[in-house]
Amino acid sequence: MTELASPSPGSSERQAPARAFAGRRRPQTLYVAVGVLIALGLLSAVVWKLSHAAPTNSYVTSAVTSGSVTRIVSTTGTVNPELTIIVGSYVSGVIKDMYCDYNTQVKTGQVCAKIDPRPYQTAVDQAKANLAVGKAQLQKDQAALSYAKSNYDRNAMLAKSNAVSQDVADNARSNFEQAQAQVSFDQASIEQRQAELDAAQVNLDYTDIISPVDGTVVSRNITIGQTVAASFQTPTLFLIASDLTKMQVDTNVSEGDIGGVKLDDKVLFSVDAFPNRIFEGTVTQIRQSPQTVQNVVTYDVVVSVGNVDLALKPGMTAAARIIIDQHDNVLRVPSQALRYTPKGTTRSGSDHPRIWILENSRLEAVDVETGLSDDDFVEIRSDGLKAGDQVAIGERTSATTPAASPRS
Repeated sequence: MTELASPSPGSSERQAPARAFAGRRRPQTLYVAVGVLIALGLLSAVVWKLSHAAPTNSYVTSAVTSGSVTRIVSTTGTVNPELTIIVGSYVSGVIKDMYCDYNTQVKTGQVCAKIDPRPYQTAVDQAKANLAVGKAQLQKDQAALSYAKSNYDRNAMLAKSNAVSQDVADNARSNFEQAQAQVSFDQASIEQRQAELDAAQVNLDYTDIISPVDGTVVSRNITIGQTVAASFQTPTLFLIASDLTKMQVDTNVSEGDIGGVKLDDKVLFSVDAFPNRIFEGTVTQIRQSPQTVQNVVTYDVVVSVGNVDLALKPGMTAAARIIIDQHDNVLRVPSQALRYTPKGTTRSGSDHPRIWILENSRLEAVDVETGLSDDDFVEIRSDGLKAGDQVAIGERTSATTPAASPRS
């Protein structure tokens, strides 16, 4: 028979507080668990709402301004003197002396170089000698003519009285006529030899290389001792610019742009030597001769420009902008404003160009009439805009979306 041990009075007193503490801890743990579940639920709701919310936009805007709208044709060209004289040689020979060099200021008729004249001087001397021989022969034959005439006159008189035979008289007449012919031949020979002398003198004179104009030597292609051969093609010895204070830019304009270029159009250009300086010129010539390079057709447009300070030098490369049209003091908007359309909107109800103005955080569509345009701006001729209005040209992601509404 088993006996159960009864608890002692002391152990009952220790277990009672433990059961009471365990009873209080269970409700607190439950509350914490419920609170965590609620917090997780709220966090999940926020995450779901943010992940499923429609993306919104904020707009990039630009102000309507008042200014100039300029249409240009961009091209490149080369700076050259307005008039460049090529000085060559008509005769061949060795350069004996040289009196001009780069940048030499020359006057009309000034000798710049000299070819060895000795061969040509010899030809002149020979021609003079031949001419002298011809003149002496003429004098001799003129004396013979005088005698033949006297003999003929005498025999003709004697023949009338039968003092001499008719054959003698005829022979005297023949000699007289031959003497006349010989004198005429001598005179023609003298003219021929005079022409030969003149030609030899011309060649001798060409041994002096002279400047035909006042100007500045911009190129020299010879040195002392060099042999110049002018047999087939005239060699270029010097290039002389008549006036370096007046320059021109020879530009190449494509066939797609040449239709808008006109005489007297204003031209702005720059050169690498002066990157911060803008030069101004005027279109003075549109040449009709086309230039075709790799199937690209261009036309030479000549731009005249003053060069009083001699800053521009021949051969410089110019980046030119030909102003073919310009409107000043007009309302203008960036070109992007006419190409931009807000997301979710459709174009309807008008065939006019449309821009979007931001007013009170809302976009309003405005139909406009446009004028001249360039690469950056478009002229606006409508009365619905004023300088300072903000027009949308793009958008980026943001928190809210302003409503877009059309405005007539």
